[in-house]
Amino acid sequence: MAHSLHASSPAPAPFRSNRPDLATDAIRTAREDLAACFRMAARNGFEEGICNHFSAVVPGHDDLFLVNPYGYAFREISASKLLICDFHGNVLDGEGVPEATAFYIHAEMHRLLPRAKVAFHTHMPYATALSMTEGEPLIWAGQTALKFYGRTAVDRDYNGLALDNREGARIASAVGDADIVFMKHHGVMVLAPTIAEAWDDLYYLERAAEVQVLAMSTGRNVLPVDPAIAAETYRQMREGDSESARLHLAAIRRQLDAEEPQYRH
Repeated sequence: MAHSLHASSPAPAPFRSNRPDLATDAIRTAREDLAACFRMAARNGFEEGICNHFSAVVPGHDDLFLVNPYGYAFREISASKLLICDFHGNVLDGEGVPEATAFYIHAEMHRLLPRAKVAFHTHMPYATALSMTEGEPLIWAGQTALKFYGRTAVDRDYNGLALDNREGARIASAVGDADIVFMKHHGVMVLAPTIAEAWDDLYYLERAAEVQVLAMSTGRNVLPVDPAIAAETYRQMREGDSESARLHLAAIRRQLDAEEPQYRH
């Protein structure tokens, strides 16, 4: 299912007269944070073979992004394995190439949506299941789902694999002001200003989807929360959300430091 970027032909890059400094402390921290997210995503069953991809704009370089290399499962990713690419498909740091759909989706997300410093795309089962159903994916019936109230969009025009930048641009245009994109018949994407916030949203999105699928499986009517209460609960949940996300990422890093420290290498 995955495709090497070498099978496609990204546009040639503009000439770079100076190689950027890609060994700063901020970039090293971003590498380790992103690698931790890959490892914990695998532990939670969010991965799918060697498919799916997480990316983050390189600190201090808005025209470059970190992304996982083609051919590796999430549970194999470490900080040093992550690639740094430009928006033309050139690898400036790291061994290997990005998976083709990773490049064509994520490069366009970061290029066209500058607020999307981080983009996590998965086929995690419960959220993906809701992308396949009739109507809006989330019913707003569970408290966890209210974290995403008013923050979701649906890309309804599934068009097969994203093997050129037109498909990435089309998906980006469907996002609007949303942070969470349900891609019909495909999966989900989380956009965020920080790696911590992307992880926090990804984790709780799948938990919200899981309990909704379980509720729907009972065959009983699933009752949504009153919209006014849903909006107020959303407001309450978003207060301090960035700090909660920071602590959530710190917690997963402590777990991995104790049990799987090779993610940092």
